[in-house]
Amino acid sequence: MNEALASLMAISTQTLLAGFIVFLRVGAAMALLPAFGETVIPARVRLVVALAFTLVVLPAVSADIAPLHATGTLPGLVFATEVLAGLALGAVLRFMVLALQIAGTIAAQASSLSQLFGGGAGEPQPAIGHLLTWGGLALAVLLGLHVHCAEALIGSYAALPPGQFPDAESIRLWGVAGVAHGFSLAFTLAAPFVLAGLVYNVALGAINRAMPQLMVAFVGAPALTAGGLILLLLSVPAGLALWHQDLALIFANPFEIAR
Repeated sequence: MNEALASLMAISTQTLLAGFIVFLRVGAAMALLPAFGETVIPARVRLVVALAFTLVVLPAVSADIAPLHATGTLPGLVFATEVLAGLALGAVLRFMVLALQIAGTIAAQASSLSQLFGGGAGEPQPAIGHLLTWGGLALAVLLGLHVHCAEALIGSYAALPPGQFPDAESIRLWGVAGVAHGFSLAFTLAAPFVLAGLVYNVALGAINRAMPQLMVAFVGAPALTAGGLILLLLSVPAGLALWHQDLALIFANPFEIAR
């Protein structure tokens, strides 16, 4: 009886240590992952989601983390390495959300809608930014974001081995590529608004030169606002589809540079 209880306690200890190791990486990534890491989500809800992801990831990576808890204790480096690995993964995916926010800011400035209902909740940003961000996140969740996140977390143990610090140069290249891709995608999404704003300002300048006595600003401002809203209606569906396509490509191989 005592031997059976001792064996059971040993198994329970190993399982709890393994779960804690996985939770370190999952919890760090959960702070930055799209949708699950948004600041408007209560901390308790994010904690429950992190625990749920830990239960999903643990069986798949138990062999990878077994050497870390084989002695019944955790090396001190595990706390730093696992948190850094989780933050690295979450940061690269967070760039996709920032791309939507940047695109919304650019589009709002180009269409004079930057102050319309801006700063409603969470991070202060124009209404177009809120629309793009939450529309993109809702689309991603609807199309299986939780499955892709679980796959990325499991795959991270092959790209970023547990118990080892990530290579600094690889992380630097990984981060720079993520930032560059995020800004490129943001400008691509906002390009229709930028081009429309350029055409509008050129046309307004030509009208002003032709008829100096006409108050073109009073005539053109309502037209710019209406044109921005119509362009928003036409371009957002295609823009969100393009964004989700890029997000799916990143999830397909999020560790390309890190390898």
